[in-house]
Amino acid sequence: MSPEEARSRLAALGFSEHDAGALADLFLFAEATGRSGHGIARIEQLEARTDLDATARPVREVVDGSFERWNGNGAVGYVTMAEIVESVLADPPAHVRVIAAGRTSPTGALGYWTRRLADAGLVAVLTGTSPKRLAPPAGGPKLTGTNPLSIAIPSSEGPPIVSDVSMANVNFGDVLAGKASEDDLGPFGGEHAHKAFALAVGLQLLVDALAPVEGNGAVLLVARPSADPVPAFRALADGARLPGDSAKA
Repeated sequence: MSPEEARSRLAALGFSEHDAGALADLFLFAEATGRSGHGIARIEQLEARTDLDATARPVREVVDGSFERWNGNGAVGYVTMAEIVESVLADPPAHVRVIAAGRTSPTGALGYWTRRLADAGLVAVLTGTSPKRLAPPAGGPKLTGTNPLSIAIPSSEGPPIVSDVSMANVNFGDVLAGKASEDDLGPFGGEHAHKAFALAVGLQLLVDALAPVEGNGAVLLVARPSADPVPAFRALADGARLPGDSAKA
């Protein structure tokens, strides 16, 4: 799908020109980097929604020193994340800032957002919750979302390192894209799946504690780096592919 067609389809849903462009960039990035479940399939998902309010705007409810809290306020999670990232790029922290956002789902491919911040020279750590889809490996009710975590570290020489990992063995985007069944969802790790589940629980409760409103949310930490470790790390890797380096990273 061309960028023009993607923007046109999103504009037809009522998104402003700015928001349609921001969402199109997100979805096409996902397609280009091998994450089709976070790509064009998400436009089709939006088109199928009957409760979509493309004109809703997120609200920044709290600004207290290095902490902010946002409320999606009925906006699509992608729009809320775009506005948060744009606000950080327009006014970067002097040292560090933590931003908690409630009613912010879905958030899309988290690595897209952290890469944008790292490209601007900022360290970024982002997690987001989703509907409860993971149960304890030993059995029981579904207690957490797939709760991805992305970490991006900028570099003075070349692209940033961008890690973006879901706690599930199957990306829910792949379920939406018809590549997997929701019944297949579980914490990744095989016999060590309890470790992924423990991290999913920690991320779930972190978001729930900092963004205490109904619905799923996200927590973003942004900081100015005090060092530049990526060039030396790349030299140590001796040409090995690192997270974020290729379409399948």
